Amino acid sequence: MQAYNQRSMDVIQTSRRQDNWKDTALGLVSTRSFPAIVGTADMMLKSAGVYLVGYEKIGSGYCTAIVRGAIADVRLAVESGAQTAEQFGQLVSSLVIPRPFPNLEVILPITKRLSKLAEGSAYSRLSRLAVGLVETRGFPAMVGAADAMLKAADVQLGAYETIGAGLCTAIIRGSVANVAVAVEAGMHEAERIGELNSVMVIPRPLDELEDTLPVASCWLEERQPLRLPINVKEKEQVVGVELVELPDLAKLPSKVIEEP
Repeated sequence: MQAYNQRSMDVIQTSRRQDNWKDTALGLVSTRSFPAIVGTADMMLKSAGVYLVGYEKIGSGYCTAIVRGAIADVRLAVESGAQTAEQFGQLVSSLVIPRPFPNLEVILPITKRLSKLAEGSAYSRLSRLAVGLVETRGFPAMVGAADAMLKAADVQLGAYETIGAGLCTAIIRGSVANVAVAVEAGMHEAERIGELNSVMVIPRPLDELEDTLPVASCWLEERQPLRLPINVKEKEQVVGVELVELPDLAKLPSKVIEEP
């Protein structure tokens, strides 16, 4: 994993050098489902030495995974990603751009994302957990599916994603077995309430994939419960209490005489 991360950083550094931009390529695969694009991106990362820049969501359910790397690696990754998306029945289109002009990269949301990835993340995420995604058409069905998944297995709801056209995706994390059980329960509940559109289970997501997934703030830091005072006066009284120094026990009389 350390060698893989080092290779990913090399891809970023290479893509940011103008003298080497002609040796790299840009790859895009588009689907009409968020779980499908996440599964497609996972396959692209695992099939070749590319770096996942992120996703572009343009509405109506259209999602595009963007990868960057050497021309041969990008071609292989896009081919594998397109085959995966086609197996899901969600492939819209795919594209490989060898040696993209710098002007194209400046306009597209690529350079800015690569810069953020190179700087590193300011927070830590939960890692080494399987990821489960259940996509529904309609928010009530997604909420019901999330509730069913949480009650069916030991999983945590990390976040949810909306991509237009009424499509909502609940994203859970946990062990592979628990995620599989939870996703199955979520599927049945979503079908009962509304319309189930797509599901995905990723047993061993790479760190690069994790960095592109939405995550709720409660997964980024441990929040302390708020303890608000009843009113301002009570707070001032508590803060203004003078501390009294306790007497030295050695100077106290050995025997206390009580007066009648």
